[in-house]
Amino acid sequence: MSPRPFVADRVKTIGSSGIRKVFDLAATLKDPINLSIGEPDYGVPENVRAAMIRAIEAGHTRYTMTQGLPELRARIARQLKEEFDWEPDLLVTCGVSGGLLLGLMTCLNPGDEVLVGDPYFVSYKHLVHLVGGVPVLVNLYEDFQLHPERFAAAITSRTRVILIGSPSNPTGVVYCEKDVRSLVELARKHDLLIISDEIYNLLVYDGRSPSPVAIAPERTLLLRGYSKSYAMTGLRMGYAAGPTEVITQMAKLQQFTYVCAPTPAQYGALEAMDTDMSDHVAAYRDKRNLVCEQLADDFEIVRPSGGFYVFPKAPTRFETATAFVKQAIQQNVLIIPGEVFSERDTHFRISYAAPDETLRRGCAILRSLA
Repeated sequence: MSPRPFVADRVKTIGSSGIRKVFDLAATLKDPINLSIGEPDYGVPENVRAAMIRAIEAGHTRYTMTQGLPELRARIARQLKEEFDWEPDLLVTCGVSGGLLLGLMTCLNPGDEVLVGDPYFVSYKHLVHLVGGVPVLVNLYEDFQLHPERFAAAITSRTRVILIGSPSNPTGVVYCEKDVRSLVELARKHDLLIISDEIYNLLVYDGRSPSPVAIAPERTLLLRGYSKSYAMTGLRMGYAAGPTEVITQMAKLQQFTYVCAPTPAQYGALEAMDTDMSDHVAAYRDKRNLVCEQLADDFEIVRPSGGFYVFPKAPTRFETATAFVKQAIQQNVLIIPGEVFSERDTHFRISYAAPDETLRRGCAILRSLA
């Protein structure tokens, strides 16, 4: 008699993260040139660390209310009122990823479709599958902008959600306002919800990143967090804001899953919201410029305007981007193959969240392989 399998079918289709595989490989290499990491190379600001330490020393290590610390929610509410003249319901979440999972669980029935631009952040497709939805991938190549007409062509009677992220991971592209407005009109026409992942919203270098909240707050679920701008990646802090009926159900689900966001980190997030990160933003703008200048003559690049990623096209002499990435790794340069983020294997992701000298060394090796 064969043993009964103990693993559900829904998880068997999900392979190990290609990013994690590169991280594991990095641990085996001696002094790698690591251009793969999707987190800042600076630390949590000292005042934010101090706020968390004070919280722990004061005994603030118990559960908070499921929705989050009242004072943090009040501070977030003030920020959204100032930015959008918007007073939505709020939920403090365990990172943007936690908010995304709760949002998809709340809004999708089995078989419901979610439109996702390709390339996409690694978890989008898999999280939709995990909650029983169907990801419908919309081609954003070659400029990685939204192309609303492509989304329009993908809408069916089963479509419920459009999921976007700007600035984008992996491309660093900031969507243009005209396309965001057109996408909002599609959502209104077909009665869809827009989930807007804005984890990189403070790391923008050429103007601003338009949010659907400014156009259609009544049908936007906004997800923001503290991981990227404030280097709080391991502290798992984010928030969701949107329609009352959605946030209420997300809070109910959080009560039975995550319970609440980490309490000391909530005090850190409160401090972070009044912390000036403009010096780091300026430094990352310079890093963006450095990498683009270093690679422009040898690689096809869409110049990014936010985040800390560049998504070049692999040289045509390589059959796939993965083949190019393998060659780079043999030269001690860690980058991520584009097939991790896409149905295509033509590009690769560079993170420029690294010291300038590391970026120069890595780019020199990548140029030698082009």
